Amino acid sequence: MRVHVVSDVHGNAGALARAADGADGLIVLGDLLEFIDYRDPENGIVSRLLGTGVAAEFGRMRRIGAPRAQMLGLLERSWARFADPAAAVEEAVAEQYAELFGVLSGLGVPVWAIPGNVDMPHAWPEADGVTAADGRVIEIGGVRVGFLGGVPLPPGVDPRRNGPWRPHFLGHDEWTARLDALGPADVLCTHVPPEHPALTYDVVTRRAEIASRPLAGRIAAEQPSHALFGHVHQPLHRRARIGRTECVNAGHFRALQRPYVLWT
Repeated sequence: MRVHVVSDVHGNAGALARAADGADGLIVLGDLLEFIDYRDPENGIVSRLLGTGVAAEFGRMRRIGAPRAQMLGLLERSWARFADPAAAVEEAVAEQYAELFGVLSGLGVPVWAIPGNVDMPHAWPEADGVTAADGRVIEIGGVRVGFLGGVPLPPGVDPRRNGPWRPHFLGHDEWTARLDALGPADVLCTHVPPEHPALTYDVVTRRAEIASRPLAGRIAAEQPSHALFGHVHQPLHRRARIGRTECVNAGHFRALQRPYVLWT
């Protein structure tokens, strides 16, 4: 069975419509939404609601490593123009999801999807042929595939639950408990990579992105055939081995527009 795997779609519905060409199924490893486009600040929900200037400044602050409080302060001041900022975000998110899940439903093959940190899974619509696979082990072509979405924050850092934008970050202990609860799997599918220097370092942002040490530990202990993930858009290396396990970044699909091919 030929299964295509994509991650970090970030609103690219046109490419997503071709993602399953020649495949028997499609796995989506999260970040369907385009909240802010760091390459082109005219794109994304932030630009639409707050303006290109705010999106560009937020991207600049991120590039120079500005303090998190300053970045959040910029957004908070900008959201103040709305009587109900959360409702405005929810509406924009719903519009993107309606288009993207409409595309997934029309592919003609089964789709298994998990959320990334940019996603708001509570807003995912029901869509024919699309299985919300987060936290489940599903047999695909005779292979047990374990799925776990979201991104764990570093130990001791709690996710923000206030504000109009609530990305899908989880506390370290919560995410790790969900990983521990996941049953035996021949293939592990997550949004976040296992902690491994070659896989987590982004050569454009010049920093190591969030990764999971417990995920790397499980891979080392259980040796699934593959560990598939996304999250890091421009990794130092897309592939590396942990023991016998082939660890693969499925790619920044918005930019690359080609899937990783998994045979099951």
